[in-house]
Amino acid sequence: MFHVKQSEQTTPNEAFGVDTPLAREIADLSARRRNLEDVELHFTGTTRVLTVSNQKGGVGKTTTAVNVASALASFGAKVLVIDLDPQGNASTALGVPHNAETASIYDVLIDDVPLAEVVQQSPESGNLLCAPSTIHLAGAEIELVSQVAREHRLRRALDQYIEDNAVDFVIIDCPPSLGLLTINAFTAASEVFIPIQCEYYALEGLSQLLGSIQMIQKHLNPELHLSTILLTMYDARTRLAQQVADEVRTHFPAQVLNTVIPRSVRVSEAPSFGQTVIAYDGTSAGAIAYREAAVEIASQKARSKEN
Repeated sequence: MFHVKQSEQTTPNEAFGVDTPLAREIADLSARRRNLEDVELHFTGTTRVLTVSNQKGGVGKTTTAVNVASALASFGAKVLVIDLDPQGNASTALGVPHNAETASIYDVLIDDVPLAEVVQQSPESGNLLCAPSTIHLAGAEIELVSQVAREHRLRRALDQYIEDNAVDFVIIDCPPSLGLLTINAFTAASEVFIPIQCEYYALEGLSQLLGSIQMIQKHLNPELHLSTILLTMYDARTRLAQQVADEVRTHFPAQVLNTVIPRSVRVSEAPSFGQTVIAYDGTSAGAIAYREAAVEIASQKARSKEN
């Protein structure tokens, strides 16, 4: 639970009084940045567990997971990112070591190592934690087959961690496939968070993913539900991006965030420096959009409590 307070918004025209396209864009960005400075999120200890998933690759899944986590941390939330993708890209973006010798989420799933023993603090923020992935996780799908309660191993470890450690959000970054790693993520979470690319084939595979969610709801985790959809890689210059956004909003009016994530060079550059875009260039359009998305995500619970 938390309370959201936001001051009255300043319009771009009030701030700059100019009307060329470039000036409007700069004015809008500046106004949004100032509005975010006035946002206050107060957290009271209820943990939300979101799994970020999309079976279609290249939609900004890991990018969204780490940047939303970093944005929430910048507002004062304690956030744990669980890197469940063998590629380890989330660990890289958070600046967390994840070589073969590093204690990782693999050890938690296969050897019952307590989650607290593998969690590392990101150098980016004292509020931002990561349970890293290593190359060993690539073989975990096969090794999990013979494990007892193989679908619930992450949930058991996470429940114990949350019981012992105060954390406001847990964000699980899944691999782009429906295997035992993703099933563990779905079983451990209560919310599914889907990034959707604003391009052709955006909805491809989404029906399959929704079917998988229903299967998990029925057999493993009745609390699981689709709570959030975020439109990524949005290019306002193209009609296609707007058409895709309209179509997704038509099908999922309650789940789609108002914020869209634009195509951004800064967002693409940040991981190569071992950072999220929030730390790499917090004044960029991508960073501002992810912080706005974080405010919306944080507000979801506040709205549900009011309704």
